[in-house]
Amino acid sequence: MPVTPDLAPGAPGIPARWTSSAKSGVGTSLSPAGRIWFTISHGILNEVYYPRVDSACTRDLGLIVTGPDGYFSEEKRDAAHIIEPFEDGVPAYRLVNSAIDGAYRIEKRVLADPARPALLQEIIFTPLTGRPGDYRVHALLAPHLVNAGMGNTAWVGTHKGKPVLFASGRGTCLAFASSLPWRTASAGYVGVSDGWQQLRDAGQLDPACQRAADGNVALTGEIGFTPTRTRAVLALGFGATPDEAAENAFASLKRGFAAAAKSYVGNWRKWQGSLLPLDRHAQSGINFYRVSTAVLATHQAITIPGAAVASLSIPWGFDKGDDDLGGYHLVWPRDLVETAGGFLAAGDAASALRILDYLRFIQQPDGHWPQNAWLDGSAYWPGIQMDECAFPLLLADTLRRAGALPPARLLDFLPMIERAAGYVARNGPVTGEDRWEEDAGYSPFTLAVEIAALLAAADLLDACGKPDPAAYLRETADGWNDQVERWTYVAGTEIGRQAGVAGYYVRIAPPDSTEAGSPKDGYVPIKNRPPGDTDRPAGEIVSPDALALVRFGLRAADDPRIVDTVKVIDARLRRDLPQGPLWYRYNRDGYGEHDDGSPFDGTGQGRPWPLLAGERAHYELAAGRKDEAAGLLKVLEGSAGAGGLLPEQVWDGADLAERELLHGRPSGSAMPLVWAHSEHIKLLRSLRDGAVFDMPPQGVKRYIEDKTTSPLRTWRFNNKIRSLPEGKTLRVELLAAATIHWSTDNWATARDSDTTENAFGIHLADLPTAGLPKGSTIIFTFFWPGTGDWENVDFSVISGDPDSQ
Repeated sequence: MPVTPDLAPGAPGIPARWTSSAKSGVGTSLSPAGRIWFTISHGILNEVYYPRVDSACTRDLGLIVTGPDGYFSEEKRDAAHIIEPFEDGVPAYRLVNSAIDGAYRIEKRVLADPARPALLQEIIFTPLTGRPGDYRVHALLAPHLVNAGMGNTAWVGTHKGKPVLFASGRGTCLAFASSLPWRTASAGYVGVSDGWQQLRDAGQLDPACQRAADGNVALTGEIGFTPTRTRAVLALGFGATPDEAAENAFASLKRGFAAAAKSYVGNWRKWQGSLLPLDRHAQSGINFYRVSTAVLATHQAITIPGAAVASLSIPWGFDKGDDDLGGYHLVWPRDLVETAGGFLAAGDAASALRILDYLRFIQQPDGHWPQNAWLDGSAYWPGIQMDECAFPLLLADTLRRAGALPPARLLDFLPMIERAAGYVARNGPVTGEDRWEEDAGYSPFTLAVEIAALLAAADLLDACGKPDPAAYLRETADGWNDQVERWTYVAGTEIGRQAGVAGYYVRIAPPDSTEAGSPKDGYVPIKNRPPGDTDRPAGEIVSPDALALVRFGLRAADDPRIVDTVKVIDARLRRDLPQGPLWYRYNRDGYGEHDDGSPFDGTGQGRPWPLLAGERAHYELAAGRKDEAAGLLKVLEGSAGAGGLLPEQVWDGADLAERELLHGRPSGSAMPLVWAHSEHIKLLRSLRDGAVFDMPPQGVKRYIEDKTTSPLRTWRFNNKIRSLPEGKTLRVELLAAATIHWSTDNWATARDSDTTENAFGIHLADLPTAGLPKGSTIIFTFFWPGTGDWENVDFSVISGDPDSQ
């Protein structure tokens, strides 16, 4: 193979990695012409996204300072960092990086050009020791086009006679230009021949390294500073071709930083000015409300209205490579509905409605939503979670009750509502996985969302003139609500005894754990355990998720079972930190750093989540303890990192400065977490209103005030109940037409009941079992007229079994 004279050595470079997830700033121009999203940490740019918010195109972009006698200083490692927004609610940033050794100060202003896909940095370099001409400043850029660090090509070139640094990969190109033209430049392979290696080893860039193909590559250019020219503007342009990317970069330079800043700030002022005034300033001077609203808006897809990702970060990104394509810059329907709730709480119903419209676009034909997806709706993970299939129904009803979804507009969403309600009704109540994308079974959180969503969907269908399917959804919700305790509440456990309570709601119970005689994974329903038996694995796992039963209006905050569960939660999951109390997701959580601070690698130890302080605050508000809720608001805000961004988790161990893990401060997990910022906004709104902002009213009226119960119990192939409370009617639900052949006297006599199909494709029949004597056994099988076959298996349900109550 011939050697290219200007090709850098060391192909393809070391394995590609992303960078720190602990962002201190995120921003975008709010302009469809811009199509740029950027992130900042450690005083430099990290991932820059183009042309969509799910497409990361860089790893980082920072400066290296060299000087006499081999002086070498990298601003992200060797400087102290200060960051502040241009003004409250405007995510354009001023950065000041002061060398720890006192040699220099770098001042930056960073924003995206609203007029085109280009990112601008205004940089002022000030020497603090020595002579002004002693130092050279180099910009080091690591392209990762698109969502991948390997397979990129970088080269030093020109555009219309001006020096430019180029990179391409996966059909996307970038061009890096400077208002003070690059004095020298190189392209190399990361870890071998990149500019960092050249400057560290030789103190200057190697002019022979002009191209690095098909690898993990980096571009480096020396900014043309002089003793009298200490200000430069760097432009990073993107496009489908090198020329297009360069045209965008130079057009932004020609327009100038001031003009771009005026337009950028104007866009954000206009949007922030339309929101409710829920502002609050911390002692640090940070307006946390405007930080949260800016975070929500920054994570929107702009060119795909209503789409938004969960976080512009890759948890423990410094340890993640190309095999982790998604990071958190994916659409999670649950997080997206929470984002919509944040917009709505801030007074932006239009953004919330656009999210509902987008959800309609990516809904699958059978009514479910992907567990997570790229912006075009294509699934990333293959799972299905029932709460994510139910949440959009709650959003639709919230918008209707807020007046943002009038009757004529509601009809546009009727097919989505019917499909989603049908999917939940057919496939619930067992969750595919819990809300943390983990275990399957009966989860209090998922049950609460499902039941509340069915009631919400019933009201929506009533509003559309469809009372019969609405009545069925309420019947289903009533039956599930009656059994929440049977499915998820335990009593007489060792954990309960240690906490001094009679019982509590578990995090999740295995799907068949509540059927008499069907223990699974060591879990046995408490009524079926032998005397003296201690709690088994499912009963040992507790979680704040049970508070969702209050948040979604199914149980009163002062319900003794809820109060006892809170005691267990606090005994097992509360951690007092410098900012105040935070909570773990659940005991035995494995999602977080290892005890030595090494990153999560499929195993680890879960750390406290600030988000859960917001959820606990909403519970305290529901319980009438507004002061407690206000205190937890301060704890939530006190968990933020530099710039006011909220992390997914905080470090609960002793300081490990070498790993940048400090007690009570953000860990290496996602930051910002949009869901946490949405919860923050909702809490501000709830405290202002004196009531939980997003609590659905239907369950409160039906179950807490009216104490509605169900006359039915439902048997299905995915929920084969084995017992029936005395006086209840047995409903059989199937996914195909059938004749139910059944008997109450062990086949001495038999009856046939034909199923009837409802609006959701469910074939059902109610067997008149309410008057059966206690202890009666109903035996049944099925004839399937569609195929002319018998089921040839008998099923049975015992009437009046106390364990079914």
